[in-house]
Amino acid sequence: MRAMLWVIGVVGGALILLGLLLEVARWLVVIGAIALVAVIVLAFVRGRQMMQRHSPGRR
Repeated sequence: MRAMLWVIGVVGGALILLGLLLEVARWLVVIGAIALVAVIVLAFVRGRQMMQRHSPGRR
């Protein structure tokens, strides 16, 4: 009986930790996607600035 309670407790704790990790992983994916979009936008903006600076004939 005591061993069964330990097993149920360990499995319950593992399920709780797994749920927390999945929730954290979901937020990390969302934050990573936002960061990726921000990097792409910044690279595009800086690329356009460099092209405008080095274009001949524009003063």
